[in-house]
Amino acid sequence: MTEKERKTWGWGGEAPRPARGELEALVGRVLDEDVGSGDVTTDAIVSPEARAQGVIAQKAPGCVYGLELAELAFLALDPDARLQRLVREGEWREEGGPVLQVWGHARALLTAERTALNFLGHLSGVATMAARAARVVEGTSAKVLDTRKTIPGLRALEKAAVAAGGGYNHRFGLYDAILIKDNHIAVAGGVTQAVELAREAAPELADTLEVEVRTLAEIDEAIAAGAPRLLLDNMGVEELRAATTRVAGRAQTEASGNVTLDTLGERAQTGVDWISMGALTHSARALDLSLTLEVLP
Repeated sequence: MTEKERKTWGWGGEAPRPARGELEALVGRVLDEDVGSGDVTTDAIVSPEARAQGVIAQKAPGCVYGLELAELAFLALDPDARLQRLVREGEWREEGGPVLQVWGHARALLTAERTALNFLGHLSGVATMAARAARVVEGTSAKVLDTRKTIPGLRALEKAAVAAGGGYNHRFGLYDAILIKDNHIAVAGGVTQAVELAREAAPELADTLEVEVRTLAEIDEAIAAGAPRLLLDNMGVEELRAATTRVAGRAQTEASGNVTLDTLGERAQTGVDWISMGALTHSARALDLSLTLEVLP
């Protein structure tokens, strides 16, 4: 992504996808890690002239995301491989089914298989988790946000998977939104001081400013200081209800802290605007996918 995109996409929007060149470089690094000096098993068993066709299939309910990464893995080892997508990314499929068809050199398809499936399974798992969360909050005022609790180096892709599944992206990093947490407040000497210092230092990000509050008194102080968003961290359901009543629409509210699919519904009923879930990325279970190959005559 460009430097302009990194600085301006904002809080609660959709993070920009990496450029194709960045994805190719990422896939190349992962293949280098897996293949090393060569795929000794495939090279010993499969003729260099052999060609094959393969189908990646989804074997569990969920949303597929990450097809471009899977395609690039095959193309990196066989630039002449042909590929056909068989599913629309982000679409929920209860029964699963074929996802991607590929034709090419058998050695290349076998060697790229694990890299393709690792990317596709993980990102599809994130999209599936986001889709399940979005279903839970349907009919409420709440929307589900991701966090910065991502696998290093994969943040942009994981956030794109969240958006594909129906979730929303929080800030991308430390540079594109102001989030004042308890330790910032302690160092600054209070909520008001922290908010004033942040607004003065980064006025261009004032609309993104969010401050963590723990009590009703801190809610009043943060709103009086001009904070447009409040982070209601680790509050129970009744505390969240009391907090949203106290805010009364004067600021946007975000519930956060150990939120799971089991606890999400109760929190969504409290009137908060946003609920952030680190579990969308740090605890998403990979979607079950497999590749079946058939040698061509």
